[in-house]
Amino acid sequence: MANHKSAIKRIRQSEARRVHNKYFARTTRNALKALRGTTDKAAAQEMLPKVSSMLDKLAKKNIIHKNKAANLKSSLALHVNALQ
Repeated sequence: MANHKSAIKRIRQSEARRVHNKYFARTTRNALKALRGTTDKAAAQEMLPKVSSMLDKLAKKNIIHKNKAANLKSSLALHVNALQ
């Protein structure tokens, strides 16, 4: 158990951030899965900017690494372009 007030506060802050980050990361992973699972090109093209924006926001807040966001966006763009 923490012995200082600042350590107790840090534990509270860390837990709140962990839950917040977990929510947004999970939401984005679900959006990625939905986009990869779609076979309709029009729907995929409509979803791509939203998912890319979500990835950029995660990278900006250091929830995921910026290179991972770039790699995911690239692979999603290739997937959408390959649809017919």
